[in-house]
Amino acid sequence: MDKPQIPDDIDHPRRRFFGAAAMTIATAEFLVTGAAAAQTGKPSPVAARTSASGPKNAFGPLKQIDAGLLSVGYAEAGPADGPAVILLHGWPYDIHSYVDVAPLLAAQGYRVIVPYLRGFGTTRFRSADTFRNGQPSVFALDTIALMDALKIQKAVIAGFDWGTRTADIIAVLWPERCKALISVSGYTVGIPTATPQPPEVERQWWYEFYFATEQGRAGYAKNRHDFAKLIWRLASPKWNFDDATYDRSAAAFENPDHVDITIHNYRWRQGLVKGEPKYDELEARLAPGPAIKVPTIVLEGDANGAPHLPDDTLYRQKFAGKYAFRMLPGIGHNLPQEAPRAFAQAVVDVDKL
Repeated sequence: MDKPQIPDDIDHPRRRFFGAAAMTIATAEFLVTGAAAAQTGKPSPVAARTSASGPKNAFGPLKQIDAGLLSVGYAEAGPADGPAVILLHGWPYDIHSYVDVAPLLAAQGYRVIVPYLRGFGTTRFRSADTFRNGQPSVFALDTIALMDALKIQKAVIAGFDWGTRTADIIAVLWPERCKALISVSGYTVGIPTATPQPPEVERQWWYEFYFATEQGRAGYAKNRHDFAKLIWRLASPKWNFDDATYDRSAAAFENPDHVDITIHNYRWRQGLVKGEPKYDELEARLAPGPAIKVPTIVLEGDANGAPHLPDDTLYRQKFAGKYAFRMLPGIGHNLPQEAPRAFAQAVVDVDKL
């Protein structure tokens, strides 16, 4: 899970994160009020929640492409010549967070790319000698490399959890590649810090402290299926997902690099391990918390079981371009899978801002 970033110039105790199936006519009908919603910043009047009765949509055969340090596994939907949308998942989730979003966007003519992050699914390192680095800036570099490999110059980039942080970093460092942004839970560009928070806040990040120990590494390696399922339940307390829905995503955690990437990511955030020196320049550019200037819609669910801010007051100033904020009632942390129609509508709307 990820935490929203508290801007530097706000008095707060810690600068951390509180963070191609065919489509029927009926599912396409919701994409009719985008312009109005974009102007008001309010969610479109669509059903927010997906059914808990098991998976309905499925991706077609996955694709694989060499991109930078990785051989990236990804799903693709929509016309090859359509405007590109890249959808980025988080931890402990996978590309199926977008399995219901992708056909909605494909039906509107978008070319939808949904990659497995490093350490998930069919994505693999091209060399056994590459350091299994989980620092956030490398996920952004991975995405840029994927865009280059797919000859995508510019895309709407959308993400939640780790995907939000990745998308936000791209918007900061490579705004020329980001046409517009969907950022779930706000501004998530940050650097490691160990400034204490109140105990009630700290306890909610128990798994970060667990991962800081060797017992935590061993425990996650042994129990990752049940561990991640617990995170799903805590992060989305009102989402009644079934075992089939969870198990479909949990298969992605069997990636041979999953544990190394997960542990390094969270230890890096705690300032317990370093990244690679070759990325120091990127981290230095991110450290001040630069404003995001591309058009952005921020989404949040009021049933997010991860700590989240009640509104966008504390980070609104970090978005310097066209902007809207939408709070979705009854929705938890895995926002695109819990509210696929609202998420897809936000992508359509931000593309028009």
